[in-house]
Amino acid sequence: MRHLLHMATYSSQTNMHARNLAIVWAPNLLRSKDIEATGFNGTAAFMEVRVQSIVVEFILTHVEQLF
Repeated sequence: MRHLLHMATYSSQTNMHARNLAIVWAPNLLRSKDIEATGFNGTAAFMEVRVQSIVVEFILTHVEQLF
């Protein structure tokens, strides 16, 4: 998480701020066995990934307090 936060400091050059990093990394960091097992697709999968990205973004914006 600290590494991703460090990467976010370069967002002016990369456009990878905390939200974009969360969108990209959330499915790997918070892998959902429910999506994999049931083969969610469409809206259900989108909602699950959205929740994951919100959680990862929260963690990234509060790294110092959490870790």
